[in-house]
Amino acid sequence: MRAITIPEPGGPEALVWAEVPDPQPAEGEVLIEVAASAVNRADLLQRQGFYDPPPGSSPYPGLECSGRIAAVGPGVHGWAAGDEVCALLAGGGYAEKVAVPAGQVLPLPPGLDLVTAAALPEVACTVWSNVFMIAHLRPGETLLVHGGASGIGTMAIQLAKAVGARVAVTAGGPEKLARCAELGADVLIDYREQDFVQEIRKATDGKGADVILDIIGAKYLQRNVKALAVAGRLAIIGLQGGVKAELNLAALLSKRAAITATGLRARPVSEKSAIVAAVREHVWPLIGNGQVRPIVDRTLPMPEAAEAHRILEASAHVGKVVLTV
Repeated sequence: MRAITIPEPGGPEALVWAEVPDPQPAEGEVLIEVAASAVNRADLLQRQGFYDPPPGSSPYPGLECSGRIAAVGPGVHGWAAGDEVCALLAGGGYAEKVAVPAGQVLPLPPGLDLVTAAALPEVACTVWSNVFMIAHLRPGETLLVHGGASGIGTMAIQLAKAVGARVAVTAGGPEKLARCAELGADVLIDYREQDFVQEIRKATDGKGADVILDIIGAKYLQRNVKALAVAGRLAIIGLQGGVKAELNLAALLSKRAAITATGLRARPVSEKSAIVAAVREHVWPLIGNGQVRPIVDRTLPMPEAAEAHRILEASAHVGKVVLTV
């Protein structure tokens, strides 16, 4: 088969479309003929040499894919060759074929084509696990999403609205904020021009956000705590603004608040399978009835993965960038 390889870490030009050995499904795995994969920030870090794949996983980038099952390994039940699916991966989505644990596979949602479905697994699993399984966002509460126009952000807006929450977002510029509003965001904050702490307090009569979904990390840590409501929950899922920051524990204590920080890629298969099962139960029906949909900014052929990385690095997109085979 062919796959995007990284012979040496570097810029987008480090991505090379090359012939590589075909993967084989091990016990409990299925082999997927890939139709499409979506680009995630983690792929950029892997290309730069900062985010190695977990031991035993595919060396190629790509944390999600869609396609058709080509073969099933020993001990797999409920899936058969020819099934149209999408899947959460530990790596290997930028390829013509990938082997994946059967518990991380999802059926193609009703009404979606294979290419669009590639934009779902990573964002749906990340948002559902952090905002709902860990932070327990409830109807009537306020969710603040940093990076509202990103793939994660566009999914978080829709899922939070679907369960009856109020959504505030930060994004860069009026065009991206307008797209967030189209998806249901109630409070629009331009982080280039406005202080999100002041804006969220203003929008909530001084209360603050009940849950914050944060992709920035260190740069926003202190301000996120200020923006939290009493008994608020801060879920950190990205480190675009650095990895180290001081934290005023007295401020956290006074609000009886909680901070969690989670990644998805390195979790054991059992944990990822449990998240995938929860997404199938709770998110897939919302996609089926049209309440939630993946937002695809553009599609590019898989050999043009370098251009897709440049688009993500420039933040010149809304939603997901998808690579097609």
